[in-house]
Amino acid sequence: MLSEQVRTTGTHVLHPHRHLLVNGVIATLALTTPVFAVAYWLTIPSGSWPWVVALHGLTAVFVLILILLFRRTTVTVSPDAVRERGFLGQINEISNSEIGSICLLEIYRDNSLDTQPNLFVLDKSGVVKVRLRGQYWSRITMEDLAEVLDRPIVNVSDSITLSEMRSSRPEWLYWFERVPLLSWI
Repeated sequence: MLSEQVRTTGTHVLHPHRHLLVNGVIATLALTTPVFAVAYWLTIPSGSWPWVVALHGLTAVFVLILILLFRRTTVTVSPDAVRERGFLGQINEISNSEIGSICLLEIYRDNSLDTQPNLFVLDKSGVVKVRLRGQYWSRITMEDLAEVLDRPIVNVSDSITLSEMRSSRPEWLYWFERVPLLSWI
């Protein structure tokens, strides 16, 4: 299916797991609905309910902005380049000629025996230009990226822990993953 689309369009836009958005919206509704229901119930008799309406409106706008940011999070892959647009709008791009290797690692999840794939697109000097983490991107998406670029994936045979990554390749990790107390993000 992907190869047919690549032949016709030349590029492929990859999106993170959709269930993350759905779960986020459900969690937001589960948290805010009872809070605002109680706030309305307590403020309507006293007449101070317009403040609650204003706060409710600001909360709705904030959630809509977060949904928009999530929907704009993409990795655009073409035979020429990979372009990642992150959640906060940062853009990382690497041309196919600059790619040194594509590495797929299985990293153990915290306090679990389960692993998640992590795909690293490295330039010729070994610097990570694009990273796809398994909790946001599917393995199929990662394999599609390598297929469109027509590059082999270097699979590391042994799964490793985040602690092992911190000691062996800390430059491949995000800044908050290098700090053990913040690795839950």
